[in-house]
Amino acid sequence: MPIDVEKAKALPFDPLIVDVERGRLRFFGCATGQTDPVYLDVDAARAAGHPDLPVPPTFFFSLGLEAPDPFGYLDRLGVDLRFVLHGEQSFTYHRLAYAGDRLTLTERIVDVYAKRGGALEFLVRETDVTRAGEPVAQGRSVLVVRHPEGER
Repeated sequence: MPIDVEKAKALPFDPLIVDVERGRLRFFGCATGQTDPVYLDVDAARAAGHPDLPVPPTFFFSLGLEAPDPFGYLDRLGVDLRFVLHGEQSFTYHRLAYAGDRLTLTERIVDVYAKRGGALEFLVRETDVTRAGEPVAQGRSVLVVRHPEGER
């Protein structure tokens, strides 16, 4: 079943407020293979001029998974998770974030388009990350929804 584009674009998302914790940053840094001690050691971060551990690249994506039901919007759009693939992800950074920051994530769906005669739909979502109302980053992700009945 095709995604209703207007419904998707109008779908409300509650803002998500997240406190960035040092332990979580260290875990993420280790899990993603960070070798720069600035991301793992507070003393190294401070020696490099940071007030605390900086948020590593792509960390913002993991924050969105802290929502009570991070994929609930797909269910509201009638999308079966068995047919969802991660298509792409990008970030635009405005300023650094650090351990101890309280960040607000505000999501919205900005586009839905189809390819291969409707066999594939692409759902484009943007996430604004702010700290005290100031922009920190913007994430953009594309999910691919496969419609087996639309394949030719």
